[in-house]
Amino acid sequence: MPQMPPPAVPPEPISADPPHRTDRTLLTQSWLDLAFLHWAVDPADVAPLLPAGTVPDTHDDVTYVGLVAFRMHRVGWFRLPGLPYLGTFPETNVRLYSVDAHGRRGVVFRSLDASRLVPVAVGRWAFRLPYVWSRMSVRNDGSTVTYSSSRRWPGPRGARSAISVEVGDRVEEPTALEHFLTARWGMHSSFLGRPLYLPNTHPRWPLHRARLLDLDETLLTAAGLGQPLGAPVSVLYSPGVPVRFGGPPRGPVAVSVPRPRDGHGHGDGHGHGLGQGQPG
Repeated sequence: MPQMPPPAVPPEPISADPPHRTDRTLLTQSWLDLAFLHWAVDPADVAPLLPAGTVPDTHDDVTYVGLVAFRMHRVGWFRLPGLPYLGTFPETNVRLYSVDAHGRRGVVFRSLDASRLVPVAVGRWAFRLPYVWSRMSVRNDGSTVTYSSSRRWPGPRGARSAISVEVGDRVEEPTALEHFLTARWGMHSSFLGRPLYLPNTHPRWPLHRARLLDLDETLLTAAGLGQPLGAPVSVLYSPGVPVRFGGPPRGPVAVSVPRPRDGHGHGDGHGHGLGQGQPG
């Protein structure tokens, strides 16, 4: 697919806090028990996998492939209460990092494995997202968290993942790269042939170092990343955050970067707990 030129304006600054407001709530949900695995790749290798209107977002001239496993919790429409059963399930995503002509940084999902068929069907139909139905589990055993998935429909059948991480110490001051990989405030996709951008907001990530104990997966290859990527260059864990997705903006989102809390422009190491309210 032909790619657009570089963004017409510089990419929005990397920020640990949302750079925009989400006034119109489309979806609410929580992401819990997340394992973030990332590999560095050449931007030219993933550019053909991005939707029209976006190019790879880079940090020090490198972009990344993310494998993110977690528990989705109580997805809800608009401001209605989240669903306890249909809206709660394990999920594992393969994602790339993107920026559009307005400088909006985001993620592009190459696949989203989930264990509930109804949300998979809604995601594929309503948002044209590459959701797939899989057998999945998330297990906690002390400081060890294990995630598994085996694809059912629509395939490729047999695509799988088995991830096990040992959760370590809290990250008091995330690096610029760790903010780049985790503090993503929108999703780029396409809908009926037109670019689609959905912004999101959530509290600052509480991040922990993590040690990869086991990884056996074929999701990256199934997502179009043909060559073996080796060991991930970054492994992180988070207990989670509540999230709010807004509707597609009527125009470019105005970027208003929050004033740094510690004077350094990045996280202050004091992430919000799940019991706190979502940012406005």
